[in-house]
Amino acid sequence: MLEGALDKMTVRSGDGAFPHVARYRLAAGPPGGAADRFLDLAGAVGGGLLIEYLGRVSCSHCGSDTPKSYGGGYCYRCFTTLARCDLCVVSPDRCHFAAGTCREPAWGEAHCMRPHLVYLANSSGPKVGITTRGGELTRWLDQGATQGLVVAEAATRHLAGVTEATLARLISDRTDWRALLREDAAPVDLPALRDGLRPRIGTLPEGVSWRDDGRVETLAFPVEAYPARLERLTLERHPRVAGRLVGIKGQYLLFEHGVLNVRRHRGYHVRAILTDEPLAPEPAPADTDDSQMELFS
Repeated sequence: MLEGALDKMTVRSGDGAFPHVARYRLAAGPPGGAADRFLDLAGAVGGGLLIEYLGRVSCSHCGSDTPKSYGGGYCYRCFTTLARCDLCVVSPDRCHFAAGTCREPAWGEAHCMRPHLVYLANSSGPKVGITTRGGELTRWLDQGATQGLVVAEAATRHLAGVTEATLARLISDRTDWRALLREDAAPVDLPALRDGLRPRIGTLPEGVSWRDDGRVETLAFPVEAYPARLERLTLERHPRVAGRLVGIKGQYLLFEHGVLNVRRHRGYHVRAILTDEPLAPEPAPADTDDSQMELFS
């Protein structure tokens, strides 16, 4: 059993295998603290999983209770004051650190002024993205990508973001969550895509180097079957998510009757229990609206 303030699932590749097979754990901890409690989901697919919302949401930074989660796990005060909640986090080409207006210069120095990678990945189809150097494999697993290839290295997050924005004019920088959770993505020739994009983006910014020597990494996920219905399960509307777990991909738990985005519920206090026997799903509210859904930050 796991109980505490929910964090995003931890994921790693298992035992150096190829393709890299995602191994997940549900993570929780005290309000505002680092996750220190885990529920290993290895072997859980095919069995029952219950996640019960305990009616409390805490800010993942300061630990205070909040009636609503902002920006993926923060109270309103932290959301409006922390640099990690700024627009430049999701659009790093808009970084304003050099202008002296970063809301947390020390945080920006530690997290943004270090080498980053630009990559191509195949999640719901080919896309471009960025991550810190050394974190690419975890990033691809976290996104549900089945292939990944580093194409450039940048001295800072801002330079990586500028390169990403340039490539995003030619290739998507987003994932279609419905396609991601409906079927396996068709394989993509990422080296050929990389080689076709390079002459189209012109001169790279100083501090960015193109990589022609990257190796395509292949990743796999514990998915027994994809849900017949992609209903969004949220803990506000479904305070007791229970049923047969048919897969895990990215930050999503896949049940026969719908999908739960764990990252979206960061800071929600829950109790989670694995069972050997599948659990009967809770009936969904009649007016459930699954027309919109968050994916990845």
